[in-house]
Amino acid sequence: MSMTASFTAAALAEPNTTALAIGGGDRVTGAAFGTRAPVLATHGMAATAQPLASQIAIDILKAGGSAVDAAIAANAALGLMEPTGCGIGGDLFAIVWDPKTGKLYGLNASGRSPMGRDLAALSANPKVKDGKIPSFGSLSVTVPGAVDGWFELHAKFGKLPMKDLLAPAIRYAREGFPVTELISYYWDRNMTRLGENFDKGDGPIEEFANARATYLIDGHAPRQGEIFRNPDLADTYQLIADGGRDAYYKGEIARTIDAYMKRIGGDLRFEDFAAHHSEWVEPASVNYRGVDVYGLPPNSQGLATLQILNILEGFDMKAFGAGSADSLTAMVEAKRLAFEDVARYYADPAFAKIPQSWLLSKDYAAERRALIDLKHAMTDLKPGVAPLSSDTTYFTVADKDGMMISIIQSNYRGMGSGLVADHLGFMFQDRGELFNLDPSHPNAYAPGKRPFQTIIPGFAMKDGKPWLSFGVMGGDMQPQGQAQIIVNMVDYAMNVQEAGDAARWHHDGGSQPTGEKADMLGKLELESGIAPEVRAEMEKRGYVLQPGSGGFGGYQAIMRDPATGVYWGASESRKDGAAIGY
Repeated sequence: MSMTASFTAAALAEPNTTALAIGGGDRVTGAAFGTRAPVLATHGMAATAQPLASQIAIDILKAGGSAVDAAIAANAALGLMEPTGCGIGGDLFAIVWDPKTGKLYGLNASGRSPMGRDLAALSANPKVKDGKIPSFGSLSVTVPGAVDGWFELHAKFGKLPMKDLLAPAIRYAREGFPVTELISYYWDRNMTRLGENFDKGDGPIEEFANARATYLIDGHAPRQGEIFRNPDLADTYQLIADGGRDAYYKGEIARTIDAYMKRIGGDLRFEDFAAHHSEWVEPASVNYRGVDVYGLPPNSQGLATLQILNILEGFDMKAFGAGSADSLTAMVEAKRLAFEDVARYYADPAFAKIPQSWLLSKDYAAERRALIDLKHAMTDLKPGVAPLSSDTTYFTVADKDGMMISIIQSNYRGMGSGLVADHLGFMFQDRGELFNLDPSHPNAYAPGKRPFQTIIPGFAMKDGKPWLSFGVMGGDMQPQGQAQIIVNMVDYAMNVQEAGDAARWHHDGGSQPTGEKADMLGKLELESGIAPEVRAEMEKRGYVLQPGSGGFGGYQAIMRDPATGVYWGASESRKDGAAIGY
């Protein structure tokens, strides 16, 4: 190979980290901060965090599949191509607009804790330190619900055989695909952290050889542009394609997981998988200035977006102006108040009474809004007093018939638990970390219980018609990000792409559903697009600013024009993804 050819290959494989004294180009139309115009189409649209997955979704739509079919096919591909955010070792939530019935449907496909381990046994485990379940290892693993979620969605809204939907991901898993830039970055970061956690010898991860064999190429995480293959995952997908959901929950896959967990000392058993089931739930909603915004109820944090918007409705956000100190203060304080309720009340409704109507009432929002002083950050926050009666990928698809699906799927923190069962090709989630060990708390750990969940799909309607299928991935950023998107579009008249491209804020702090010691003021991260004078004013108002860590979420959206039926697609500028229509 010539020196020129060698240099070119290296330049293509590695991201450019050199500081360049040049800025971005100027756009002729649209907002100056926008990265591109929305993607427009009439027959179908898909927006995911990986362009190949978006293309797979479009191929399924063109083959006659429904939006749900295309979403399942894209999700299978994302589990292969974006294992940093999702996979069949994790959970799933979805909101579907069905044009035939004219209804929204919500699906909670999250899994439960092992039935053979109680709170006393968990609390007594030496790996539980400082009253908190560890972030990694078997103690954090709950039954993955994603595959059952696929089959529930498919049974209700699917058109094509499941074999056809899994075929593209199976082919890419065997033949390989080039890894994209940001996914490569997080892949290396997460595998390095998991490996260091295991190698020190006293961490919670019981076994890591399988993960290294599955996700590393010659000992390193795949670099940008490097071809990655996962034949084990291809075999697992093929078992599911041939044997259906029972292959995962009652067949060979469940048996393999049972044997693996016994070998490493984990508590999940075949019986936990065999007993698993998803639940269809009624999406909750609030009206924000004429737009009905929907979220899923607990054990997810979907109500948090709605609580934030309810509080914000009493402020003149339009007059404040986008990116102003007053706009940011109102949103951050609304978030802080809503998250106190998240920490106090959000849990598995099968085990706890959730005062949902009260939490979403306009009267309660007014009560909480009255606590906000736009000139000063609150220093003392508490949840409201209820009446006595009471690391993720987001993607969305729409089809020619008007069906729209808002779907989110995740392994949670840092790629998951670090555990990969023998030759199955996917990592288990670490959602169980989000249980609380205080037996009096609604989110307290119990056998067969679903932990508090961060992942939330979003949806909005106008005049009873579907308007926006959207989501913002990223832990506690999700309700904060969803509220910012709605405010950007409703109050600041941004288009669907600009609403995601605009600079964001992220607040970290306050009470936690896990019961961890709280930093009540917390830290506020502001993207560089927030003006320096606004940053200075926020500090003057008492906020502690810290540099942005990249935790501003990942946005995908499809907006439908009710007059023309045209789909407007948007994809996150901070991710590798793409919106594609036809």
